Amino acid sequence: MDNDCPAPGLRVLITGGAGFLGTALARRLLEAEAVLVGGSDAGPVRELTLLDLFPPAQDLAVDERVRTITGELAEVIDQLGPVDCIFHLAGVVSGAAELDFDLGMTTNVDGTRVLLEFARRLPGAPVLVFASSLAVFGSDPAVGSVGMVDDDTLPRPQSSYGIQKFIGEQLVADYTRKGFLRGRSVRLMTVSVRPGAPNAAASSFMSGIIREPLAGLPAVCPVPPDTELALSSPERTIEGILRAAAVDDAAWGSRTAVNLPALTTTPREMIEALDRVSGHELSALIDWTADPDVTAIVGSWPARFTTTRANGLGLEADSSFDDIIRAFMQSSLPATVS
Repeated sequence: MDNDCPAPGLRVLITGGAGFLGTALARRLLEAEAVLVGGSDAGPVRELTLLDLFPPAQDLAVDERVRTITGELAEVIDQLGPVDCIFHLAGVVSGAAELDFDLGMTTNVDGTRVLLEFARRLPGAPVLVFASSLAVFGSDPAVGSVGMVDDDTLPRPQSSYGIQKFIGEQLVADYTRKGFLRGRSVRLMTVSVRPGAPNAAASSFMSGIIREPLAGLPAVCPVPPDTELALSSPERTIEGILRAAAVDDAAWGSRTAVNLPALTTTPREMIEALDRVSGHELSALIDWTADPDVTAIVGSWPARFTTTRANGLGLEADSSFDDIIRAFMQSSLPATVS
């Protein structure tokens, strides 16, 4: 056998690999006997590079297939080796990007450009999945409510985070047009319910108002109870990210971003589901004190989507928030209320 022949299998990079979605994605990839990338069976993952500011979960860190790189993307980019597929999940979240403009631009725009240039230098054109956001849409004060969003709705971001994500989408599209990579941008809905501690995202409460009461803790809902929200379970979100990487270029179609399917609900309906599924009046733990800054950001996001392209890729929205809560209780809570 020729010693110069590369070992079979897929080489994958996940930026934000120590985060919640990055960790879930890494586990799914490592468990798979074969991974589809760009319409072809690439075999199992033989090397998975996890890049983040923090070390990954212990079960990932000890896996012999996992390579860990810790630090700012721009500072560690030279440590990366050849890869076949990139999942770009790293970024400063919505609330933090709004509070610190320079941090958001450096991480969400400049960092994305650094990663795209890395991909451009690789032999061949790697598949790159960019995690964008529903925050690219917004209610422009001069136009009014965005209403129902479909695949052709014009993005009008109303936050620094939304602007930065939309810039990332356009960069991915142009690098794809030039043949430097095979880019697929997916607009993620707010993921709920996330385990762990709250983060700086404006939408963090959409997990907190479920997660904290289930642990017997109070939680604040910073938006009016009948605010319409678009969300997706962790499982459906990972399915969307993996499907974007899996399909061939013809099935993916346009270089524009794909809106992932959304379940439309309200905080009031979420809390009613919490009481119903838990069997307890956990709604008593919710403080309905509105925060005008959070309301301004989240209230500008659309809540109703027609996702024809995503549906054509075999993706569907969650059927009910009750089911999302049940899945969270089964997978994330060592002991729920009893």
